[in-house]
Amino acid sequence: YTYRTVEDPEWSLATVPHLTELCLQHIVHNFDKNPILDRLLPEYQRKVLDRLSTGLPLAVTANLISDEDYWKRCCTERWQVCDISNYGDSWKRMFFERHLESILKSFIPDTTDPNQVLELIPLCKDYVRKLEVDQFLPPVKVDQKEEMDNVSDTGSVFGFGEVSVHHYDLGVLITALPHLEELHLTYGVKDCGMNFEWNLFNFTYQDCCNLAAAVKLCHNLKVLKLTRSKVDDDKTRLLVRNLLDHPSLVELNLSHNLIRDRGARAVGKLINRSRLETLDLCNNQISSRGGQALAQALAENFTLTSLNLRLNCVEDEGGEALGLALLTNATLKSIHLGSNNLSGPTATLFSQVLAQNTTLTSINFSCNHLGLDGGKQLLDGLANNKALTEFDLRLAEVGQETEYLIHQIVWANREAVRLGSLHHPPPNP
Repeated sequence: YTYRTVEDPEWSLATVPHLTELCLQHIVHNFDKNPILDRLLPEYQRKVLDRLSTGLPLAVTANLISDEDYWKRCCTERWQVCDISNYGDSWKRMFFERHLESILKSFIPDTTDPNQVLELIPLCKDYVRKLEVDQFLPPVKVDQKEEMDNVSDTGSVFGFGEVSVHHYDLGVLITALPHLEELHLTYGVKDCGMNFEWNLFNFTYQDCCNLAAAVKLCHNLKVLKLTRSKVDDDKTRLLVRNLLDHPSLVELNLSHNLIRDRGARAVGKLINRSRLETLDLCNNQISSRGGQALAQALAENFTLTSLNLRLNCVEDEGGEALGLALLTNATLKSIHLGSNNLSGPTATLFSQVLAQNTTLTSINFSCNHLGLDGGKQLLDGLANNKALTEFDLRLAEVGQETEYLIHQIVWANREAVRLGSLHHPPPNP
């Protein structure tokens, strides 16, 4: 017999994995069945976390993994643009907020399984602080004849299709998120293209009832934005009734809706029965009476610092009323009255405001008809004003020279404030 020893020239002891490495590979491979992490030494935890798949079930990873690098991988592999400065510099918070938002944006009532949302609540409730949902899908449209029959049977007064386009009810979800502070909503459909129908943009009265009841129970909610959703007077009044005496709400944005004077009167009541600091009613249908109602509330208010009424039509009756309110109000810092069909009488009254009010730092009168005399009166009112640092008079017809002189005064005020802040920096919190 001849004995031969056959050797692999490429074989080396270095190619044999350490037992530790084999164990780590096994842990990573079976993590979804047996998620071992806390019992590992820190150096081995790091190795496991770096190798874990971002596709693991959230039921496994949500409450077990707090490592920011892992959640950073989850975010960057899923979304092209990731700016964590909008999420409290937390990758985990970004992941859960955006993941929940994507589910809500694609949720189809009566089609999508509600458990998709309900099962996520215990996994995300500790991390979600803000939700921005700019799309709500209606139910899949039923046969047109059947839909017409439904409308006639129920005697709906809300118009064709109202009974069939209620959206997902946020109530169960947002009342189960204890840290929710901001809610930004738009009831409509993005990129509908050739499938456009007005019913896709119908924020129904039932939708409003559901939302109002939910936000009333969100005691930590600080910011509510409900924009571009056809919110009319009746829906505004319903929302306001549920927001009266809310313990935390400091910002309300109802811009780009259908609010008229009755809705504005309701918001006026809310101003003095809440802690509101910022109110945005831009691009609604508020006229002089609504402006007067808001002014009456403003005269008695001690919390509101910013009011935006751009793109309404309060006219001089409303503008003068707001000016009178600002002769006594010592809280408001910013008011936007651009595109409100204002003219000389409002400018006359605001010249008194500029002479007396020491709180206002920003006024916007752009796209109005203040006129040359109105501009001169505003300039006179600014003579001894040291507080105003922003004054927008573009397309207000005050005259080029007057606008330039006003700009010089405002610029000087702004520089004085800047230099003052350099000499007296705010104390560290």
